[in-house]
Amino acid sequence: MKRLLFIVLCFLGGGLALQAQQTQQTSIEKGTVFTISEPVADQYRYVLFPRKNFIIKRGGIANLKSVYGKEVEVVDYAYTDEGDTRVTLKRTDGRKFFRNFKTVDAYLEDALTAGELTK
Repeated sequence: MKRLLFIVLCFLGGGLALQAQQTQQTSIEKGTVFTISEPVADQYRYVLFPRKNFIIKRGGIANLKSVYGKEVEVVDYAYTDEGDTRVTLKRTDGRKFFRNFKTVDAYLEDALTAGELTK
């Protein structure tokens, strides 16, 4: 009897835990324009810029301040298994990020809540 009660409670607890983990996906479409804001911390966490050593190896200038306030548009998006929306961004002025990278990726919901991207 105790075993049956334990199994029932495990199923109920597991079902509630799954409902708590569902995240709200932001509806997005290609061509949506965002602005890159200054990160709260030292570096960006949810906008996935290349690391500084890769920028320098490819002949770029590794200055994150050069992207502050730049407008970017969504080129592509995909929904991950964890429920996040991963977007590919390119600059609206046609230039490249750090003189070498046409696009960068970002986790949309996390970047919006952290203030790294604004509408």
